[in-house]
Amino acid sequence: MSNRSAAASDAVFDALGDPMRRRITEVLREGPQPVGRIAERLPIGRPAVSKHLGVLEGAGVVTHESVGTRNLYALAPDGYAALQVWLTETWDAALAAYRDAVEATASPEQEER
Repeated sequence: MSNRSAAASDAVFDALGDPMRRRITEVLREGPQPVGRIAERLPIGRPAVSKHLGVLEGAGVVTHESVGTRNLYALAPDGYAALQVWLTETWDAALAAYRDAVEATASPEQEER
């Protein structure tokens, strides 16, 4: 993984490390929403939701669009790409290590087959 990809995945992991930010992304799965509607679904106020959205936007996992006097926030699927690459590479390495461990402990009888 390149340094740029590592930094991008670190930013996403850092942003999603907070349970409230993960909850906000769950709310946004339903589609673009204004801050007020997001805040109605959470145990925190609008100012706190706005701060969390700023962190999520900075990590590239949320975008916002001004529509009239409202800002609509939505998930940014491309922002999860670095995270997906990291997870895939990590999973592939784990599976390869498991395969190697199984092969190393295979009995001689199994190897003859």
